[in-house]
Amino acid sequence: MSAAHDGDRLPVPDDELARAPETGTGRLGLDLTRRVLAEALGTAFLVMAVIGSGIMAQRLSPDDVGLQLLENAFATAGALVGLILMFGAVSGAHFNPVVTLTDRIFGTISSRDAGLYVVAQVAGACLGAMLANVMFDLPVVEWSTKSRSSGALWLSEVVATVGLLLVIHGCVRTGRARVVPFAVAAWIGGAYWFTSSTSFANPAVTVGRAFSDTFAGIAPASVPMFVVMQLVGLVVAVGLIRLFFPRPPEES
Repeated sequence: MSAAHDGDRLPVPDDELARAPETGTGRLGLDLTRRVLAEALGTAFLVMAVIGSGIMAQRLSPDDVGLQLLENAFATAGALVGLILMFGAVSGAHFNPVVTLTDRIFGTISSRDAGLYVVAQVAGACLGAMLANVMFDLPVVEWSTKSRSSGALWLSEVVATVGLLLVIHGCVRTGRARVVPFAVAAWIGGAYWFTSSTSFANPAVTVGRAFSDTFAGIAPASVPMFVVMQLVGLVVAVGLIRLFFPRPPEES
């Protein structure tokens, strides 16, 4: 079946979900070691983009916070497109524990693989933050002092995470896996602006951003509730995915 007719078979079957970017583990069918390394490297690049562009924005536009946010959002969205295109066929390009755990719930990744993906994502995020600091001549680790703690911020993380997972599954489960890199980047870039938390929506990236006391940082004390709210968003999103994009009927 040609790519032009990907949407003719709906809902998309589980074997297709297991190969698609963000809902599976990559079309190349690589061994676990290579996939885990891709997740670590991809998450590191993502955090470098988030933190590095935030530092650059502060230096280029020191008196305009709105412009700083625009620059940070644009760079992050651009990096997301490139990274998902780069590693989508290799590992699925999750770069995000809530994406991986959602896939585990739907059975497109094993428990062992999911656990190693999450470890790799968190490790990659921490490494990416440290590299971003070094690239801008800052201490390797400089714990953030930016407190992000309020009900509005926590609610924003639930909303951002729910939206991210619905965008991913809404695209893949309706035969439009090829647009996932652009749809995910558009959602995150937009959610920078309509959520008060600036749309972290990623536990690994949240942990990594605590390593940098810069524009994109988050105080370590603020990290746990952000992660909890992201997991709440995961639970809500799983229910909505099941509601809107049901599994294909069993063949008799």
